[in-house]
Amino acid sequence: MANRVGEILLGKSKDPLDRQVFHKISLVAFLAWVGLGADGLSSAAYGPPEAYKALGMSFHHLALFLALATAVTVFIISASYNQIIEHFPSGGGGYVVASKLLNPVAGLFSGCALLVDYILDISISIAAGVDAISSFMGPLVPHKLAVEVILTIILIWLNMRGIKESIKPLLPIFLLFCLSHLVLIGFGIYAHFGQLPTVVQGAFTETHQIISGPAGLWGFLVLFFTAYSLGGGTYTGLEAVSNGLANLREPRVKTGQKTMLYMAVSLSIAAGGILFLYMLWDVQFEPNKTLNTSLADAIFASWNIPGWPWGQWFSNLTILSEGFLLFIAAQTGFIDGPNVLSNLAVDSWLPRRFANLSHQLVRINGVLFIGIVSLLLLLLSRGSVDFLIVLFSINVFITFNLSQLSMCVHWWKARHEQKDWWKRFFINGLGFCLTAIVLVATVLTKFMEGGFITLLITGGLIVFCFVIKRHYMNVQSALKRLDDTLCNLPLPKLDEIPDLGPCDKQKPVAVIMVEKYNGLGIHAIFSIQKIFSNKFQDLIFVSIARIDSGKFKGIQELDNLKKDTEEHLQKYVDLAHRMGYRAEYRYSVEVDAIEGTEKICEHLGTEFPDCTFFAGKLIFAKETIWNTFLHNQAALEIQRRLLFKGLNMMVVPVRVLE
Repeated sequence: MANRVGEILLGKSKDPLDRQVFHKISLVAFLAWVGLGADGLSSAAYGPPEAYKALGMSFHHLALFLALATAVTVFIISASYNQIIEHFPSGGGGYVVASKLLNPVAGLFSGCALLVDYILDISISIAAGVDAISSFMGPLVPHKLAVEVILTIILIWLNMRGIKESIKPLLPIFLLFCLSHLVLIGFGIYAHFGQLPTVVQGAFTETHQIISGPAGLWGFLVLFFTAYSLGGGTYTGLEAVSNGLANLREPRVKTGQKTMLYMAVSLSIAAGGILFLYMLWDVQFEPNKTLNTSLADAIFASWNIPGWPWGQWFSNLTILSEGFLLFIAAQTGFIDGPNVLSNLAVDSWLPRRFANLSHQLVRINGVLFIGIVSLLLLLLSRGSVDFLIVLFSINVFITFNLSQLSMCVHWWKARHEQKDWWKRFFINGLGFCLTAIVLVATVLTKFMEGGFITLLITGGLIVFCFVIKRHYMNVQSALKRLDDTLCNLPLPKLDEIPDLGPCDKQKPVAVIMVEKYNGLGIHAIFSIQKIFSNKFQDLIFVSIARIDSGKFKGIQELDNLKKDTEEHLQKYVDLAHRMGYRAEYRYSVEVDAIEGTEKICEHLGTEFPDCTFFAGKLIFAKETIWNTFLHNQAALEIQRRLLFKGLNMMVVPVRVLE
């Protein structure tokens, strides 16, 4: 019954060994553009208005140059990330780039900044989307926070079913935004096409007046780059493809680069076009209306005919599509946030459970964590976009800068081997300079407004990661001493041992659950024989080749996982033979180690009637919540399940002296 309910809610389990599964769940460039590009496109709702406001109405003609600079910047950052995609075809984004090309600490800073950014991205997108819809649906306003909570829960549920499953229902909204804004920009330019020469001349005249005035060239540059930086939210989604590359269809590099092209073209047209239209239509600030709403109302006003306000309806539809697109933008956080968590977990910066996959091949712990923290932020901020956007304003550019700097360092080191290194260095170097300008300006302007809170949260997360890493390193050091002691025992060579044959099904059999060939597994063998006075002359080693996010990157990786598992198990069998015991091994490839172990043990319990199961468990001097949090309790859970089914099992303790 429970399995049936789970299938209804989360969908059917996917077989990770199916050679077609990667094709079935991966995203083609178009769907990747929808799921990952929506974050960038949605920034057209808040990036250009912030830049235009910074210019002020006195210098609004400079929006022409600002629109060009925005479009060019989008393509430069996209080009620099194309090089990252090519160099890191397995994905990982800013965390992996900085970790591999600079050092692990730089990678940690980049990963933590990006993780906080993705969480905030979800909260802001949902809050801003509900705000936009509330402007058309007055009765929704008193229940705004409740609606935001419900929408977040729905997105968590959709993402627990699978990435592709979470994107497809949102596709019509994305297409509606693209169509409505293409009409907005196209008709907006067409309707005032005759005024273009005058507007361009006005932009150059205004620039000359500023430079020749008291402010001079320096004043012009300060004004322009302040506006340019405050519109930096426009570029926040451009790193998403490189981070989510593992979710794309093969060939991933080509799919990723095609997705980046779609994102660059659509975002440059949307953001640059809207900025240009502000100036072309001389959009004024109006109370209780966004600039985009004022722009759409002005452009589509000519469509109205008596009794049929087509223009107003289409204007409302255009702005409504912006609000709905912000919900899709939250998908970037749900797709890439768990990726960052799993990468940090694989490298032991965070609890390793964040690398686990569910039966739907989703990083389920990451989705739940990202979603729950986003919910808490919405509740604590009462859904205030103004507060959340201040927190959001800095972190993404920390990752941008570290990624571009890492690539620059790489190209410089490779200058003797790569002929066109200077071209690649120039692209990443230019990307670094542009994102550095935005980062510095954003920190200076937003720090005292609340930007320092983001830095404190990110700093606290970094410290937390260092504490976790230290714990895992201490445990690893303790286990290494066990490895050094037991992995090189003075035993007879394998070729000196006669063939002992398979395990005897009529005699007592010890079934030992192991992972890699290490001191922990060898310690279990000695402990069992010591406790039972060499009762067991037949040993069966059981292992689960668990598929986590680090292994689930293609069928070739799964083949390697099987091969490694068999090699480790064969070492245990060879060791048992050298010790004079009959031995065999069993294994299976699973996403859930506990369920997989339970299945194998049930089968062995039938095949070997007099078998006893054993599993090792780390025992600390003090069993604390901290230790329980960082280390799974798989041995105890397996023991509970097997005992309930009438199978004998013991947990073999392994003391850890930290």
